[in-house]
Amino acid sequence: MKKIQQCVLAAAAVSAVLGITACNRGAGHEAAPVSQQTEEITYAVNTYKTVPANLDDYLEFGGDVAAVSNVDVLPDASGKLLNKYVEVGEYVERNQLLATVDPSKPGLYYEPSPVRAPVAGTVSSFPLSIGATVSPSTPIGTISSTSDVEITISVAERYVSRVQLGQTATLTFDAYPGETFTARVTEISPVLDTVTRTMTVKLRLDPEDSRVKIGMYARVKLVTDTKENVIVVPAAAVVVRNDTPYVFIVQNGTAVLCGVTLGLKVDDRQEITSGLNIGSEVIISGQTLLDDGSKVNVVSSN
Repeated sequence: MKKIQQCVLAAAAVSAVLGITACNRGAGHEAAPVSQQTEEITYAVNTYKTVPANLDDYLEFGGDVAAVSNVDVLPDASGKLLNKYVEVGEYVERNQLLATVDPSKPGLYYEPSPVRAPVAGTVSSFPLSIGATVSPSTPIGTISSTSDVEITISVAERYVSRVQLGQTATLTFDAYPGETFTARVTEISPVLDTVTRTMTVKLRLDPEDSRVKIGMYARVKLVTDTKENVIVVPAAAVVVRNDTPYVFIVQNGTAVLCGVTLGLKVDDRQEITSGLNIGSEVIISGQTLLDDGSKVNVVSSN
């Protein structure tokens, strides 16, 4: 029991000494205040200044270049192809001699039957060789109007209502990378194919261009809707918060959050129908981390 009392008295003495030491320290020095201020973050951003612009909505198709006029060459008699007087690519006049056919049979000999061009144009096909058997029911060649070509596309049923006569289109070809050609819709089929559920549409180059050859494959962007003098921003500039679209604009070095109404979107371009004015400096990069009132530093502006 005496030993326990000694331990208790020793602990009390240590506590008293520590208390006196702490009081002595407090008497000589004041506690350093904790700083409540933190340095404000400035975000680096890129901006785009809005100007009136045009926006074209379009549909994409693949199409084949073909001659507007293709006429088959048919012989008048059956027999063997005796001579060919033209080659593919040659221009011929109407009634020009193209070939002759020998209608003779065993024991019967006839004068060669001439094969003449039914129309003027370019020989686009003449596949048979001399000695081949021909008949009036089988074409031996084709004459085309190569100076006047058209592009045929097939439009899916769900897009039929968006296609009209006179609409413009831009065309690209693998043969001419980086170049675009213009065309217009000149013919729309009144019926749809019941198997493919597509409608045939034909376009003509406007203006004509001799570099476009029959048989080429065209990538077609058919313009179906045009908005003129509207506010257009890069689609990446739009941020959605709580299911509401916004953009940030820069005012006096500060990001200001603006609610906007979206219109037509084409590729990476977005129409803004309300909420922005012409000349607004819209943040197009670095805006995902911003809040209304954040400090910003414009690194580049387009």
